[in-house]
Amino acid sequence: MTSIRSVSLSLVACALVVAHAALPRAALAAAGTVAQHTGAARDGRHDFDFHFGRWTTHISRLTHPATGAPRWVTLDGTVVVRKIWNGRANLEEVEADGPAGHFENLALFVYNPQAHQWSMHFANSRDGTLVSPPTTGAFNDGRGEFYDQELRDGKPILVRIVWSNIRPNAHDFEQAVSSDGGKTWLTEFRAALTRDTKSNDVTTPPLAGNDPGGQGAFAFAEGKWKEHSSRLLRPLTGSKTWLRMDGVSVDSKIWNGRANIVELESDAPNGHLELLSLRLYNPQTRQWNLYFATSPVGIVSDAMTGGFKHGHGEFFTNDTLEGRAILTRFTFDSFSPASARSTQAFSNDGGKTWETNWINDYTRIPQ
Repeated sequence: MTSIRSVSLSLVACALVVAHAALPRAALAAAGTVAQHTGAARDGRHDFDFHFGRWTTHISRLTHPATGAPRWVTLDGTVVVRKIWNGRANLEEVEADGPAGHFENLALFVYNPQAHQWSMHFANSRDGTLVSPPTTGAFNDGRGEFYDQELRDGKPILVRIVWSNIRPNAHDFEQAVSSDGGKTWLTEFRAALTRDTKSNDVTTPPLAGNDPGGQGAFAFAEGKWKEHSSRLLRPLTGSKTWLRMDGVSVDSKIWNGRANIVELESDAPNGHLELLSLRLYNPQTRQWNLYFATSPVGIVSDAMTGGFKHGHGEFFTNDTLEGRAILTRFTFDSFSPASARSTQAFSNDGGKTWETNWINDYTRIPQ
């Protein structure tokens, strides 16, 4: 169940989209070295299997009006959860209504096999970003506890999320906060979920209309694609050695058509790559924030930001490569109903010159 973290009870205007055939960031190039093992040997990748499907939910949220005492408001709605990335991740969509307004949210759950933990990444509906930091934790004896530390009104607090009372057709979700280091907790969000046994359909309706260059910019990417990639080994070293990779990516529409999610599997002579990539639309700037994760680590990267103009998409971020500060640029172009191309390039001189290090060519697989 998606929590209320930094999400307003207003009509949601942003869109979260998982990028079509996006490439690993430089920060993900050394996958497997980021997370540290916690010592727990238990494999928890199936801990959220109970959550897959369609649910009805009754939500209670503690609000803090500008004047007057805090009060509880209630909402009722639907939760849809689907398995992605062969079960190493899942995606949750929530839509509910109540006296305080309309609540619509999305969360990405990603499993870190090294740490044996899950991270919950909540979409921010106001500015098209993922709330930072993610909430991280694990299940023990059928109860899931997840924590993070964040600032509210300039003060540090702890956030605790608990999944409990898990049964085949029902479970409970609760979020609490602590301002005294976990000595005491104030519950601020509760949700009771009951499986919708009449319909377990996890598909969502199509996007109403199109917004060229904006919310509908990636409609071309929906479907299944054969992908041929060329990757430059040891970029920014003068290397001329390229590695060839072949695979398949699947782009699926989600969140009432305002989003898609893409899962890529690719093989090369030196091994197998599994990549999850997402984009989040910012309706205020009309730009996209791109996020990436690879299966050995299960950690979502920082965002790349950009947009489309005249059929060409460009996205940029500050990054590091072998401890050096660089810029990363990612592009989409050469669109047609049956093909497309994307590229990644690095710059170590502030963007004056760029070295392309990854080229993807896509051919649509007829359905």
